[in-house]
Amino acid sequence: MTTPSFPLRLPRPLRTPRSPQAIMVVLSLWLATAGNVALWSALLHMHDAGPRLLEAVALGVLVFALTLALLSFTAWPRYMKPVWIGVLVVAGVVQHYMLAYGVVVDPAMIGSLMQTDVKEARDVVGWGLLGNTLLVAAPVLWLLWVPVARVGARRQLGRTALLLAGALLLAGVTGAAGYQRLAPFLRNHTELRYMLNPLSAFSASALYGLKPLFKRGKGLVKVSAGAALGPSYAGQHRPPLLLLVVGETARGDHFGLNGYARNTTPQLASRDVVSFRNVRSCGTNTLASVPCMFSPLGKQGYESRRMDHENLLDVLQAAGLAVLWLDNQAGCKGVCARVPSAQAQEGLPDAIARHLCDGDECLDQAMLYGLDARVAALDPARRKNGVVVVMHQMGSHGPAYFKRSSAPAKLFQPECRTSAISQCPLEQVVNAYDNSIAETDLFLAHAVDWLKSQEGGWAPSLLYVSDHGESLGEYGLFLHGLPYALAPDAQKHVAFIGWFGKAMRERDGLDAGCLGAARDAALTHDNLYHSVLGLLDVQSASYRPSLDVMAGCRPVNPRG
Repeated sequence: MTTPSFPLRLPRPLRTPRSPQAIMVVLSLWLATAGNVALWSALLHMHDAGPRLLEAVALGVLVFALTLALLSFTAWPRYMKPVWIGVLVVAGVVQHYMLAYGVVVDPAMIGSLMQTDVKEARDVVGWGLLGNTLLVAAPVLWLLWVPVARVGARRQLGRTALLLAGALLLAGVTGAAGYQRLAPFLRNHTELRYMLNPLSAFSASALYGLKPLFKRGKGLVKVSAGAALGPSYAGQHRPPLLLLVVGETARGDHFGLNGYARNTTPQLASRDVVSFRNVRSCGTNTLASVPCMFSPLGKQGYESRRMDHENLLDVLQAAGLAVLWLDNQAGCKGVCARVPSAQAQEGLPDAIARHLCDGDECLDQAMLYGLDARVAALDPARRKNGVVVVMHQMGSHGPAYFKRSSAPAKLFQPECRTSAISQCPLEQVVNAYDNSIAETDLFLAHAVDWLKSQEGGWAPSLLYVSDHGESLGEYGLFLHGLPYALAPDAQKHVAFIGWFGKAMRERDGLDAGCLGAARDAALTHDNLYHSVLGLLDVQSASYRPSLDVMAGCRPVNPRG
């Protein structure tokens, strides 16, 4: 990149050629200070151990040294200005989201970012992003004008090697000298490791990108072999019809059914549902939780797996049931790869779309329109056995919570009407979020009503499980996606609700009173896979009765 011409005489600092090594030192100092405001702010607001001056100094020097070591690989006189500018822009973007939402950057967050579609991304883009990015990227003005000094290739290589060695030496000396203070401090505040900007962004991106290279196994491990329909299907008159709703960002403690002070679920409360109040998610983001909750491996097995495995939908389909994934979100994260799938907007009449949709984003109620036709279009032979429709909600996806509720669900006012939720009073943020839960309440109530209308020919039921929770300003955190070990319970406590029609209760031998008594049982996403197999009487070697929520509420041999 050549230095731009300028009609006025530039200040001497802008006209003086600088070596790329000197430029790297300046940029590293800038990034360690202005580029890490989120880190220093988090450090300043920690109240558990008094002043943090020594820790802050040691951490600051360490951040500078590590940043310098990273940037030293770009300390070359030619073609590097766009790279340096790119680093500043990335650091500005990362810092914005750290400051605005309290997020940290780890491989899981990068994975979620890669899975985000345009309609989700636009909710978190605004003028605040531009302002914070420009603040951190301010040295771009200097980079555009400053001439880069050039020396011979051998001398250039020696200088760069010396810069890298010096940076690593400084990092080593600082780490060794401050170990007694930094080691226990960072061990007690692990989240700070993910706030080193832009180091965390680049290291997380590298780990995410390299992870597939270290997978030992290839292909797909089959778990559907031998899957079959159980005795209840013999001579059946009303096949099972299950709506399995995958909720989005719905924290269990904000459901009125679960004891929340606000009645966010008035519709479900009148529809004879069972709400399990003590349920924890597999992950803190959709990419981690959704595949995990459909896996037979459980959280621990799923996270340590070396190969991909078939999931619940594969088993249901292999047993002979008709399966459909209906999406109002940014994809099924691979869960629906081998079953029929559709988007909520597909085939939606214009009049309904105008009422429920804003551009390419719809309220979840759009998934209920035309549902009869979608079921009727499934494979007739499979449909005769039974149908499972998975509905993937937009739910309470943030930060634009106000977009996730219709007028009848806006029960709590005033609500935050912007994506920049950190700029709203916390009570308005909670109002907007609670309205999105009230919208889910409406959606699920309408889904139950639709199922009731099908009882003449089907044995209907509904299961709803949210993928993860959400932070709403507690501890200065917003949204979700913190590493599981660091995440507050708000990001892991999820809702799990069931409705079972009379025909399904009779078919399955379910004792509704027993289910209600179990509402405080400690459950996780691990229970979903086995509970669905048990409810639908699908026989599989992967089924574990101990993880079936309903196993203890049906006779020992209900279908024999």
